[in-house]
Amino acid sequence: MAGYRRYHKEDKVSYSLGITLTFELLKYKKEYVNKIYIHSAIKQGDTLDKMELLCKEAGIKIEYTDKIFNVLSQKENCYVIGEFVKFQGKLKQDAPHIVLVNPSNAGNMGTIMRSSLGFGINQIAIIRDAVDAFDPKVVRASMGAIFSTDFEYFDSFNGYTGKYGSSDRELYPFMLDAKISLHDINPGKKFSLIFGNEAAGLPAEFASVGTSVIIPHSADIDSLNLPIAASIAMYEATRQIFGNTVK
Repeated sequence: MAGYRRYHKEDKVSYSLGITLTFELLKYKKEYVNKIYIHSAIKQGDTLDKMELLCKEAGIKIEYTDKIFNVLSQKENCYVIGEFVKFQGKLKQDAPHIVLVNPSNAGNMGTIMRSSLGFGINQIAIIRDAVDAFDPKVVRASMGAIFSTDFEYFDSFNGYTGKYGSSDRELYPFMLDAKISLHDINPGKKFSLIFGNEAAGLPAEFASVGTSVIIPHSADIDSLNLPIAASIAMYEATRQIFGNTVK
């Protein structure tokens, strides 16, 4: 389609595909929005009216066109696309972190972002080589959590620890040959949960990093997939915070 092309990681902009994601974009990263695209098949009503009002109040241009949807989205129910400038992230020094070493799957990264926001650990360090966090597939899988998440890329794990690995930060690499169970750790306020690539896990040298941890499970499987393992770890690490919130 003339004037539109598929997303490339070298692009300066990315896209939120869907009205729910675009509302999240406008709520948390309004200042980065270039334009909103609206498909002719969208239903008229309060939701569309709200979108148009938000854009008007923020001075954001709306373009009514179907063409970009044919290029960017294969979803039949996608009637709104938000175009936004990629934003720079920086982690909070004194907060818990999730560290993803060489993650390669867009859906997994988005799911982990969603879980990290849910458990209040929305600080993610990403060690290259790694999937592009601004890929629309990541944005969609995160269900908009990317717009409430601080994430920062590093060329190596040493690059991460050189910036954030102070002596009082607890490091917990998750490894299948670790000797300490997840149930036996009790993280303080400043810790890093470290996970490896979906296929290979963490390299062997991570066994000497901090306290290596295993998530116990039955022998019927060889391992848990990455987003499930990360979610379980986040749940356990924050149980002191959320354990008494349900009455």
